[in-house]
Amino acid sequence: MNVALWGVLPYVTLLLLIGGTIWRYRYDKFGWTTRSSELYESRLLRIGSPLFHFGILVVIIGHAMGLVIPESWTEAIGVSEHLYHVVAAGFGLIAGVATLGGIAILIYRRRRTGPVFMATTANDKLMYVVLTGALVLGVYITLIGTLPDAEGVNYRETVSPWFRSIFVLQPDVDAMAAAPLRFHIHVLVGMLVFAMVPFTRLVHAFTAPVHYLFRPYIVYRSRDVAQSPGSRSYRPGWAPVGTKDRQR
Repeated sequence: MNVALWGVLPYVTLLLLIGGTIWRYRYDKFGWTTRSSELYESRLLRIGSPLFHFGILVVIIGHAMGLVIPESWTEAIGVSEHLYHVVAAGFGLIAGVATLGGIAILIYRRRRTGPVFMATTANDKLMYVVLTGALVLGVYITLIGTLPDAEGVNYRETVSPWFRSIFVLQPDVDAMAAAPLRFHIHVLVGMLVFAMVPFTRLVHAFTAPVHYLFRPYIVYRSRDVAQSPGSRSYRPGWAPVGTKDRQR
């Protein structure tokens, strides 16, 4: 069973994630969307969407750091395991609660807003259940780890080595098997989330408009008075300086 869960299932998940994404892009480009419902309701969306998206971004970054960066690396730069755990737990709880709050608002909005609820598919409902389950488990594990009498479990000695071993095609099944049950459940639900990504609205994460952060500003200028008779002259402070005015 351990070999099937921690040695085979991760590769099945990767196959579904990568293969399903390629299939979705080739055969369902028009369906590659979140199916925005802002037209029907925007007040709750303006609160829940940023909470969820910024929260989940911090959650993903935190998981990536904890799973990819070995414990020996942080110790080499003078970061003790206790300090790492305190910082990770603090940011993890804040991000987890924010993400849960955001998805709770989005689910409430979807259920209480008639047109939005009518546009909700069975696929969406399943996605919300699984994603919420993964978030609840993550917050629970983080919260349990902060209790004074918590069981001394260092996931960087069990889950992290197993995660890294997957990508060198030598899955460390024994390391993952040694982790507590709560980590097993969280990882299994997490793999289910990744397997579902290509077949749900979550696929839009691969086309997030990150380039908006780096694109140049769009400069709008008034038309030249000589070329546009009747238009108003430039106001002080808006006249072009050292550049040839372009028409817009």
